[in-house]
Amino acid sequence: MLLVEGLCCERGRNKVLRNIDFKVVAGEVLAVLGTNGAGKSTLLASLTGELTPSAGRVELAGRALADWPPLERARRLAVLPQSSSLAFAFSVTEVVAMGRLPHASGQQQDDAIVMQAMHATDVSHLATRSYLSLSGGERQRVALARALVTKPAVVLADEPTGNLDRKTALSIFELLTDLKKELNMAMLIVTHDEQLAQSADSILHMQDGLWIDQP
Repeated sequence: MLLVEGLCCERGRNKVLRNIDFKVVAGEVLAVLGTNGAGKSTLLASLTGELTPSAGRVELAGRALADWPPLERARRLAVLPQSSSLAFAFSVTEVVAMGRLPHASGQQQDDAIVMQAMHATDVSHLATRSYLSLSGGERQRVALARALVTKPAVVLADEPTGNLDRKTALSIFELLTDLKKELNMAMLIVTHDEQLAQSADSILHMQDGLWIDQP
């Protein structure tokens, strides 16, 4: 579970987030809707530990986020970015396997987990393809597989369909909502797409660093 209470964040002298409260539990998808400048990126930065809040608290699985050693936190919390900065011609299997780096479970077990994640995200047929040769939708499915191999308790998705056409965006969003039930994960999806957000279990609207709807 991810719990946020009274979260406030500043960038320089600017207060970007003010008194944010919410929780997302296993098997649930929470969609955070907001336009550019609403504070969504700052919210994600505070949830990953990249940005230290000026007030309030963030808890991951009942423990303050700041108290998690980085390696342990990486095993519990996965981030699905909007796009990848990967610029090397690794195979799809190699890219997915990168998600196992925080673990020390052995090659045989890692290989099995990678295969399971690739099957779940429907990229097994791309196993030997160069990641750089993939379409946007294929890359996002591979990125999701890489996130899933960490066996996370929580997945944070940052505009995961922002660069995709409507049909592909719908398929990715449906995949996310299906997997959270199958794998019993808590999932927070930041998006500006109100239509896609309707598939989430709950929706919160953000504007100027505040919730428009309080949870």
